[in-house]
Amino acid sequence: MEYCGNRAAGEQQQQQQQQQRRFTITDLKHQAAEYYRSNEVPQRLEEVLNAMFYQRPEDFYGHLANYFSELSKPPVITRLVGKKVLDGIGRPTLEVEVSCRVRNCVKRICSSMISSHAEILENASPEAIDADEREREESIKIAIEWINESLNEMFTGLQPTDQHKADELLGEYFAKKAEADEERREAEKEKEKENQEAEASGASAAPAPSGKKKPNKAAKKLSVLEKPIPPAEPAEPVVMGSMAIGCTSLAFAKTAATLRDMPLYLHIALLKHDQGVERCVDIQREVMKLLSQTTNMPSSVGEGKKTSRDAAKKAPSPVLKKMSHLGCLVTGFESLEQPLALIQSACTHLSLELGIDVYLGINCAAHELIDCSKGKYEVILGTFKSPDEMVDVYVDLIRKFPSIMTLIDPLRKEDCQQWITLRNTLGSKCYIFAEELCKSVSKLMENHNTPKCSGLVLKYTNEAKISDLCKITQLLDGRKRISILGSPDGETSDDSLVDLAVGLRTRFIKLGGLSRGERVAKYNRLLAIEEELGKNGRLGEREDHEFVDYTEEEEEEEEEELESTYITARTERSAT
Repeated sequence: MEYCGNRAAGEQQQQQQQQQRRFTITDLKHQAAEYYRSNEVPQRLEEVLNAMFYQRPEDFYGHLANYFSELSKPPVITRLVGKKVLDGIGRPTLEVEVSCRVRNCVKRICSSMISSHAEILENASPEAIDADEREREESIKIAIEWINESLNEMFTGLQPTDQHKADELLGEYFAKKAEADEERREAEKEKEKENQEAEASGASAAPAPSGKKKPNKAAKKLSVLEKPIPPAEPAEPVVMGSMAIGCTSLAFAKTAATLRDMPLYLHIALLKHDQGVERCVDIQREVMKLLSQTTNMPSSVGEGKKTSRDAAKKAPSPVLKKMSHLGCLVTGFESLEQPLALIQSACTHLSLELGIDVYLGINCAAHELIDCSKGKYEVILGTFKSPDEMVDVYVDLIRKFPSIMTLIDPLRKEDCQQWITLRNTLGSKCYIFAEELCKSVSKLMENHNTPKCSGLVLKYTNEAKISDLCKITQLLDGRKRISILGSPDGETSDDSLVDLAVGLRTRFIKLGGLSRGERVAKYNRLLAIEEELGKNGRLGEREDHEFVDYTEEEEEEEEEELESTYITARTERSAT
C-alpha cells in the first residue's frame, strides 16, 4: 500500500510537471510570435517571397541576404585603437584602427596612418635631432592615450558615415586640449620671465670690470655697412597629441568608404559636393518606415474588453501609402504641420539637421485647392481659408518650420493683392516661386511681364524653343530673379531636361519624386553630369541662399521711377 501511494504521488507530480512544461512552451510560442511580429518579420517575408516567385533569382539565398541586409541597422563604431608604428624612414608615427558592428558582427574595418608634425633638417645639430625625437615620442604617446581612452569612449556607438558629426566632435575635443596647452605655455612663459628678471637683477648688482677697452674701429665700420639678417620666425607651437585628431578623422572617412563599397576619392567628393539625391532617397525610405510604424501601432480605445465589431469601429483609418503620378507619397494627415513634423523626425533619425543639411520646399498648387463656389481654399478636408487667411497660414508655417526654403504657387494668380502681401511678408525668409501662371514660355517672351516674386518655374513644352529658354532665363537674371526648370506632368524617359538646366545655369531643377523610370533617369543623368564636371575640375561650389527684402526693392524702384520722371520733365523743359 505504501508503495502504491508513493507511485501515485509520483505520477501526479509528473503530470503537473508536464502540464507546466506545456504552459511554458505555449508561452514561449506566444512570445516568439509577438517578437517576430513586432519586427515585421512575417510582413517582410511575405513581400520578398512574393517578389522572388516572379523574379526567380539564380541565387535564391543570395537574393534573400541582399534583401534583408538593406533592412539591417547601420554600422556603428565599437572600438578605436591607437598604435605606434614606423614611417617610411624608420621613425615612429601614429596609426588608428577602427572596428565596427556590422549586422551583429564586430569587424576591424580599416586603419589610417598620419605623418608627424615635426620636420628636422638634414644639417640639424645632434642636439636638435635628439630634441625632435623626444618631442615626437611624447606626442605619439599622448595621441595614443587620447585615442584609446577619451576618443574611444566618445565615438563608441556612433555611425562612422557621419563625417560632419565626427569632425565636429573632434574639433570640440581638440579645442579644449588646445586651450589647456595654451594655458600651460603661458604659465611657462611667466615662469621664464620671472627667472630672467631674477638673473638681470643679480647681474646689475655685480661690479663693473675695471679698465678701458680700446674700441675696434674696423668692426664698428663693418657693422655700419652691413645690415643684420632678420631672425627666423619662431616655429608655430603644435599641441602635443594633435596628430590623433587628423588620423582619426581620416580613419572615419576610409571606414565610411569601405562600408559603402566605394573608392575613398568618391566618398570625399560626395562629402564636398553633398549630393542631395542620396539624401532624398534616405529620407523617403525613413518616412515610409515611420508611416509603417504609425500604421501598426495599436489604438488606445479605452480599458476593458472590446468585441471585434467595437474594435473595427474604433480602429484608426489606415494610412494610404501609394505614389502619385508625380512621385509624391499620398497619405492622409489631420493638419498641415503633421507631414512636416514627419519629415523632421525622419531627418533626425538620419542625423540630418533641417535648415543646415536639408531644406524643405512646398509645392502648394493653390489653384488645385480653390473651391470656386465658396471663394476659399480647402487646405485640409473640410477646412476652408480665404486668400487673406492663406497668407496667415504660410506665415505661421514658416515661423514653426524656418527650414522651409521654397513655396511654389502659394496662391492663385488671380489673388494679386495677397501675392504682394505674401511676398512683402515672407520674401526675406524664403523663396516664393510661380509656376501655374507661366505655363507658356513663348507667351512670357511676348509679354515681358514677369510677376514680382522670387522666380519662375519654366517648362519646356509645346511651342517653346531653345532660344526662348535662353532669352527668358537671361531676362530673369537681369531682373535678379531665379530660373527653375521643371518637368511637365506628362513625362518621358528623355533626360535632356537635365542638360538644359545645367547648360542654362538655372538655380534649381524640379523633377518630382524619386520613383518611376521617367524621373529616375533624369536624376541619374544629373549624377552623371556632376561626376563628369568633378573630373574636369569644373564643378562649382554650392552657393548660399539669399532672399530678397521686397519692401526695400519697391522703395528703390519708386525712387528710380521718380528720378526718371524728374529727368524726363527737365529734358522736356529744356527742349521747350
